[in-house]
Amino acid sequence: MNHRPNTLLIGKNGQVGYDILPELEKISNVTAIDVETLDLTRPDDVRQFVRSLRPDIVVNAAAYTAVDKAESEPELAEAINATAPEVLAQEVARTGSLLVHYSTDYVFDGTKSDPYVEEDPVCPINAYGRTKAEGEKSIRRAGCRHLIFRTSWVFSYRGNNFLLTILRLARQRDEFRIVNDQIGAPTSSQSLASATVEVLQHNLSAGGADENWGTYHMTAAGETSWFGFASEVFRQASPELLNKVPQLHPIPTSEYPTPARRPSNSRLNCEKLRSKFGVILPHWRDSIVRVLALVNATGGIS
Repeated sequence: MNHRPNTLLIGKNGQVGYDILPELEKISNVTAIDVETLDLTRPDDVRQFVRSLRPDIVVNAAAYTAVDKAESEPELAEAINATAPEVLAQEVARTGSLLVHYSTDYVFDGTKSDPYVEEDPVCPINAYGRTKAEGEKSIRRAGCRHLIFRTSWVFSYRGNNFLLTILRLARQRDEFRIVNDQIGAPTSSQSLASATVEVLQHNLSAGGADENWGTYHMTAAGETSWFGFASEVFRQASPELLNKVPQLHPIPTSEYPTPARRPSNSRLNCEKLRSKFGVILPHWRDSIVRVLALVNATGGIS
């Protein structure tokens, strides 16, 4: 691409969408939309919208992410996580543009002892993971140029996420029981946004000739449990955010039943991302520092 590309960003108000918008605007002309503009459960509307814009790049940052609720709303999760990406991929294939799509560690069952690599077979154990795996499959089947970024445990200074939830609940509770036998990498949406644009710049500098399309794991460096994540958030939180530190009790998953099963191993090997593009995300602890600073700067938690 020798010109400044036109980018369609879908899901501008989500965690990743909100943070990637200003980054995309540095390298492209962006049309940013959300559910108010385009209903992803209506495939014909999605198809017509993309055809009317003819973007060079489509960044799909929208998803149905209510993991437990997906068990009782599988059709809605499938419409947003599988069918809509399929339509986007078909339209991108038709014009020769590029699709950027985010997926999840939940496409795996978590039984592997080592971090998962991109080539490992998917085996989701909940409805959310199944719909995300189907979305990936549909994109590959369409034959379009694509970048699928699998990530995990996304958090931000806004939206619905683990970090903000435990800070909010800490105002009401003196102690928490938190799962300590699920291991992954808490990844900030800011880190995902920056890393995504780094990869896109790599492509743009190659004049659109870069053929490193495919699936990449994109998570923060390091690993921890949900208990370790919570402990670090409380350790770093300022007195303005946390006037008292609750007592934390580590528990096994078996003592915290949820409608959707979770993988015990959510670790993703990100070596392919580093070797192909030279992109390495910050350590999850460093991302907590940055996100808590933004929570403070934006007025704290409500």
